[in-house]
Amino acid sequence: MSTAIIAEDEALLRDVLRKLLAQAWPELEILADCEDGASALEAIAEQQPDVAFLDIRMPGLSGLEVAAAAAEASPGTRVVFTTAYDQYAIDAFERGAVDYLLKPIAPERLAATVQRLKARIAAPPVNADALAMLFRELTTDRGQGAPALTWITASHGRETRLIMVDDVAYFRADNKYTVAMTAEGEVLLRTPIRELASRLDPALFKQIHRSTIVNLKAVASVIRDDTGKGTLRLKQRPETLVVSQPFMALFRNM
Repeated sequence: MSTAIIAEDEALLRDVLRKLLAQAWPELEILADCEDGASALEAIAEQQPDVAFLDIRMPGLSGLEVAAAAAEASPGTRVVFTTAYDQYAIDAFERGAVDYLLKPIAPERLAATVQRLKARIAAPPVNADALAMLFRELTTDRGQGAPALTWITASHGRETRLIMVDDVAYFRADNKYTVAMTAEGEVLLRTPIRELASRLDPALFKQIHRSTIVNLKAVASVIRDDTGKGTLRLKQRPETLVVSQPFMALFRNM
């Protein structure tokens, strides 16, 4: 039996894909449904599925970043991107020999993809460098989404503090809220980290596990241990941050 995970930030679309897969590939076992890139990467590393269906645009890590990291965390996993991108992006996928499903997903298109996957499942997947190149091509001069967040506000009694995002060393999930850690100390934000992740500049802010996003400008060094995990030393904070093993692939060029 083949296995898969589904990563899609919209619950309705996750359910639709799961139902379509049940029809097109009844023997496929869905191991996990994920609503963001960080949980998808952790699920891939833990479950080692045969296939990962990844939405391109997800909070935090994009589908392409997840796929590039998963190439090291689970080398045998085939990736299929689900996307609402335009023809420019579709051409890039096809040049890179990347499997994709265009939203809204048509049953006949999914059936064709399933047949390809069954034929290719034992073949080597696209490597991390090819996925990184595809990510750069799709995000360069394409005006992706809304402008990145530049400042945040936090209330303390009657006072509202304005904090520049560049001054935040890292963000950490705290139940329904988020802690923003600066050189001066911590500030509690009422925005969940999943919502915040979708508004941060992905070139500067990297998720190091599901609950923490770090500002690369605040990182002094990366230390790797024998288990594949890493530790980040910060420039203006005394504590260190642990990078879980699947996320270390995001730092391999540092």
